[in-house]
Amino acid sequence: MNAPAIWRLRVRYFASLREVLGAEETVELPVGTTLGTLRDRLMLLDADHAQWLSRQRAVRCAVDQVMADESAPLRDGAEVAFFPPVTGG
Repeated sequence: MNAPAIWRLRVRYFASLREVLGAEETVELPVGTTLGTLRDRLMLLDADHAQWLSRQRAVRCAVDQVMADESAPLRDGAEVAFFPPVTGG
C-alpha cells in the first residue's frame, strides 16, 4: 500500500487568535510540509487568517505540544497550535 500524498493536520488556535479564527480546523497539505508552509497556506484562507497569522505579528507555534519554529517538519496527523506570546506579572 502506498503512503498518502496528502497529510491531514489539526490546527488549533488559542487566546485572541481563537476569538477571531475559531478553536480549530483541519487542513490537508502535501507530504513534506513545514510549519512555515502551513502558516503561508493558512494566511491565504481569508483576510482574518492573513491578518492574525501575519509574520508582522508575534505568534508562537507548537507541533504536537512542543514549541517549534517555521522550519519544523510536520507529519500526517500532527497537531499544530498557534497562540500569542504570553506575558506574566
